[in-house]
Amino acid sequence: MKTKCGLFYTILACLLLVVIIPQVPGADSKSGSDGDPKTVSLIMKTLTNPFFIEMEKGARRAEKELGIRLLVKTGAKETSIDQQIAIVEDMIRQRIAAIVIAPGSSTDLIPVLKKAQNAGIWIVNIDNRLDPNLSAKMGLINVPFISVDNTHGAYLATKVIIQKVKQPATAAILEGIRAATNAEHRKQGAAKAFQENPGIRIATMETANWKIDEAFTVTARIFAEHPDVNLLFCANDMMALGAIQYLQGAGKTNVQVAGFDALAEAVKAIRDGKLQVTVDQNAGQQGYLGVKYAVDLIHGKQPQLETFIDVNIITMENLP
Repeated sequence: MKTKCGLFYTILACLLLVVIIPQVPGADSKSGSDGDPKTVSLIMKTLTNPFFIEMEKGARRAEKELGIRLLVKTGAKETSIDQQIAIVEDMIRQRIAAIVIAPGSSTDLIPVLKKAQNAGIWIVNIDNRLDPNLSAKMGLINVPFISVDNTHGAYLATKVIIQKVKQPATAAILEGIRAATNAEHRKQGAAKAFQENPGIRIATMETANWKIDEAFTVTARIFAEHPDVNLLFCANDMMALGAIQYLQGAGKTNVQVAGFDALAEAVKAIRDGKLQVTVDQNAGQQGYLGVKYAVDLIHGKQPQLETFIDVNIITMENLP
């Protein structure tokens, strides 16, 4: 009887251990099978910029075509880097299959994305490139990147406004977030176009952090300090729209302004003669391909590591 009782309690103890001790998911799984193999998260900077609304539309098209579940997450503002980091942490906890990210910072997101990759989550980088050197140093590797050639797009847009003024001329550049690679590349493209002309002087390069209201304030300061500026490159349309608001209010009608993103409001500003050029970087296609590449990775297919989408230069002559 003692032997039977002892055996009974031994079996009971084992059963209780199975119930009480939670199972730990395999951290090195690359299939997403420990979490949700059909869930992809699109993490963008914000939805206050219509560019990212178009990006989501492209991603939703891929969601429908490919039969997956898409979670769309954004920060409150394009400068809300800590929010993006927190979103990635949450996606790790949810054990989703893949993350498609347009990072607000090219460096600050790398540690948490490496953590996600270690947890078996596939990563696809769109729009703003993660810093390649820091990524390699931290072991965040084999991450497909989808975007446009920002340097070339900015260069082409700047050439358009240069052709509209007599030289000598004075230029200014409104930059995006300085921790973002695409902002740096657009600044470089614009500066290259200006510097090719000995008769053009770059008076200043200031950041307005992609924001319309900040661009208004920074533009006012630029013209207070450099009233002779007649060429203004803005690294996105939101900043261009803020700059235009200031210029219109100040009665400065001789300034040629370039933007970047081809937002509907920017296209209207071109039609109204307030903006001279913008760059269409096909946000919807970036969102679509980002989700498609994520699904390819989930299914064991390796997409190309770099994909550059052609830009379209929008002026009064070729308005859509």
